[in-house]
Amino acid sequence: MASPDRHHIRSTMCLVGAVLVAGVACTKQEPPRTTEADLVKRGHYLVTVGGCDDCHTPKVFTQAGPEPDMSRRLSGHPANAKLPPVPPGVIGPDSWGAIANNDLTAWAGPWGISYTANLTPDASGLKSWTPETFIQTLRTGKHAGVGRDILPPMPWFNFAKMTDDDLRAVFAYLRSLPPISNIVPPPVPPAAGPGPGK
Repeated sequence: MASPDRHHIRSTMCLVGAVLVAGVACTKQEPPRTTEADLVKRGHYLVTVGGCDDCHTPKVFTQAGPEPDMSRRLSGHPANAKLPPVPPGVIGPDSWGAIANNDLTAWAGPWGISYTANLTPDASGLKSWTPETFIQTLRTGKHAGVGRDILPPMPWFNFAKMTDDDLRAVFAYLRSLPPISNIVPPPVPPAAGPGPGK
């Protein structure tokens, strides 16, 4: 029996390899495209585990204590809520670093008073924002990406580490919320009076 020609064997092996590679390439499926529903679902998850309701959702008081009022989810500090004055000497280097109102939507500290923003897609919230504006805001710590500083206790510097895809998902979820008209007051700087809340 004659031994097979080495060149013939090598050619056959190359042909078989090329057919296998082509077969794999032809059967390789593209990753599934992300739909708007997928983005909203991912954003809902991220908003929930990120604790956004802790400050941006007004609370109702129950026997167990304050709970987020989901009928006003992520609508920020209620425009009609009145804050008591901050007692003198409560905030300082040897005192408290910050205090909050009962539903954690207003905070007083050395920076003055900050109010949590309306994150719903209402004109008083994020209606005019784009995903790019939202991403720029959380990357820079500037309101609308170019405005005033985002004040404590908002941990924007932690959210700045999220991927663009995750931030787009959060924004998609926020856009899916019912719009709630609630004009949140502007922050009060510490120089505006004798002390925060006065």
